Amino acid sequence: MAGHRGRHRRRERRARRRDDSTSKRKTGQQLKQRVTAGSREEGNLLCFLKSSFKRLALSITEGQQYLPMPTKNKSARKPNAAFMKPVQPDDVLGAVVGANPLPRTELTKKLWAYIKKNGLQDKKIRTQINADEMLKAVFGGKASVSMFEMTKLVSRHVKA
Repeated sequence: MAGHRGRHRRRERRARRRDDSTSKRKTGQQLKQRVTAGSREEGNLLCFLKSSFKRLALSITEGQQYLPMPTKNKSARKPNAAFMKPVQPDDVLGAVVGANPLPRTELTKKLWAYIKKNGLQDKKIRTQINADEMLKAVFGGKASVSMFEMTKLVSRHVKA
């Protein structure tokens, strides 16, 4: 019985395929609806898109008008105000990044510039920072910290 139903389903699928291939050319709107709603039926999305593109190219060469979908105007990403708020480093951190108030993003950039300039990033384990005398004071006396732990230790030396 199960094999009997399977044959009917296969026949229906074949008939649908035949109908699709012999039907009229699709307009741009019909293609868009097909891509969004029913492209899973095709099985192979890449094959479907190639054939759709060919049909679209043919319709354009035959003089039919095709208008692309309007795109949304993307606005520039706005920075988070909390990150841009200036913070005051204390004297210990001020010796490394400067004593003037600056946003957290700039503070992090200056800290990394200091680490890169003095070659304090571990050569083998790149997530480890080997502290020199100035950074040991910032890191609470630790000789080596991970870059993830570094942000926690630096935040102790910052006043909002």
